[in-house]
Amino acid sequence: MYKETNKRSIVKGISWRIVATTTTVIIVYVFFGRLDLAIATGIIESVLKVGLYWAHERAWFKINWGRKKIEPFNLWFTGLPLSGKTTIADRVYEELEKLRIPLERIDSKDIRELIPDIGYTREDRNRHMKRIGNLIKTLQNNSISTVASFVSPYRESRKAIREMVKNNVVVYVKADVETCKQRDYKGAYAKALSGEYQNFSGVNDVYEEPQHAEIVVDTDKLSVDESVELIIKHIKKNYVK
Repeated sequence: MYKETNKRSIVKGISWRIVATTTTVIIVYVFFGRLDLAIATGIIESVLKVGLYWAHERAWFKINWGRKKIEPFNLWFTGLPLSGKTTIADRVYEELEKLRIPLERIDSKDIRELIPDIGYTREDRNRHMKRIGNLIKTLQNNSISTVASFVSPYRESRKAIREMVKNNVVVYVKADVETCKQRDYKGAYAKALSGEYQNFSGVNDVYEEPQHAEIVVDTDKLSVDESVELIIKHIKKNYVK
């Protein structure tokens, strides 16, 4: 895949102007047989068209008719640890990037690396979710949509996010806890079961399933590709038409 650079675009614009002006010069010369008139016409035509094009673009820049603003949305992926949230959210983000909309990816791991002293108690998690909500709200104020993935096990914190941000789309990445244990390549579930990890959702802390999720993807039944397709269809239908 190649990206058009500004330098290439400028050179293409100049080369096209040369071709167009040369064509005008030739046509005038063929009809009137005067090279001086043909050259003068070509020069005048080039100057006028550049000026008219600039004025035309400036005029259309001020006209809102035909423009459609894409309202920022927040895709909020929630589910048990190792349910597949990050994998699916990453893929959805890649697909949405192709639509060329302002977009940011937020994942719990990245945020905890930036703010390492966040605890895992119910109070700590709820306080942390409000920080994330404020971050998303700030991005949305700049017309930037977000794809966020957090365990977010408590209903009150997910409700707080919904109240804080616009167009919140909860994606419940559903998976049986036994399936999550099988996917646990880091051994996190084993450490939680042994007591090394406390407040671990699904083991020694609750995970309260969303009651009003806009999208539910059951990763015990759907593949990653099928889950991504389902989510992208929802976004295209409701926000990127």
